[in-house]
Amino acid sequence: MRTVALTPHPASPPSPIETLTVMIQRDGLALWLRFVAEGFVNEVAWPGPETPGRADDLWRHTCFEAFVQTDEGYVEFNLSPSGQWASYRFDAPRTGMRNANEVATPPLLDGAFDLVAMETRLELPIGATRLGLSAVIETVDGFFSYWALAHPSDKPDFHHPDSFILELP
Repeated sequence: MRTVALTPHPASPPSPIETLTVMIQRDGLALWLRFVAEGFVNEVAWPGPETPGRADDLWRHTCFEAFVQTDEGYVEFNLSPSGQWASYRFDAPRTGMRNANEVATPPLLDGAFDLVAMETRLELPIGATRLGLSAVIETVDGFFSYWALAHPSDKPDFHHPDSFILELP
């Protein structure tokens, strides 16, 4: 198992989240992820429970994300603390978006007074090579911070190819 840290984009406002880490473990053609947000979690706008399954526009609120690069583009997974998820396939950065065949298990949420953790398993696309991890954190006041493994541009852009920095285990 590997643990990595996400950092907020320099242009993001201060966040009630102090640290955001992700535990990663590969199991054949699946990837287990556990996102752990620590800090003043009661100041984060956590989406309420919804019927588990595929849903769009999850990134418009607090959401955790994984980007899996392949030789033919990449697959984006949006994972909401609500229990909903989405997967999209792209041919190139923000080009050729369509629903992906790869699915995620409905995200499970747990926590304590100073942390919230969410875990899921993703189906990896054939030819998966690299991984980008990110998160959108919305505060109860409506401000957003954008967290990722790397921030290669002056504005938050999780689709930037240089943000897919992890070799898949």
